[in-house]
Amino acid sequence: MVQSEVSPIYIHLPAGSCPPKIKSGPNRIVVVIEQDIFPEWQAKVSKWIVDSGCLFMMAWGKDCSSWDDSVDHANLEDFDYGEIPGDRFVMTTWHDSEPIEDAFWFCRYTAFHPEIELQGAYIVHISDAPREKELLQAYWTELPED
Repeated sequence: MVQSEVSPIYIHLPAGSCPPKIKSGPNRIVVVIEQDIFPEWQAKVSKWIVDSGCLFMMAWGKDCSSWDDSVDHANLEDFDYGEIPGDRFVMTTWHDSEPIEDAFWFCRYTAFHPEIELQGAYIVHISDAPREKELLQAYWTELPED
């Protein structure tokens, strides 16, 4: 399957709530942050992201660069801050100065892992109100050619 054809699964995750169980496996996750959060909760969600089998996490929205660090920290913690095997290394990016459609395009066409084929895709939406239809529509938006 071509990566761009993978339909993402939308997860609404209000700040402070418990992350749901998801199918574990090599996947990619776009975290869309629209609420203020506490660092302890961010660490819990970052651990959940790593434990879910995510091997490429992209963050967009409020203070999204902190998610890069938080997920990296959760990944390192799993290996007692030692060397991480290549097939368990979580790639991370943040997209703070671009439209959300660009972050989704990156997920569809650029978010590959060097050792593992990524099977699934998730949009984890941290907000007080769900916007599933709008975000899924943005995910499939093709960017204009320059």
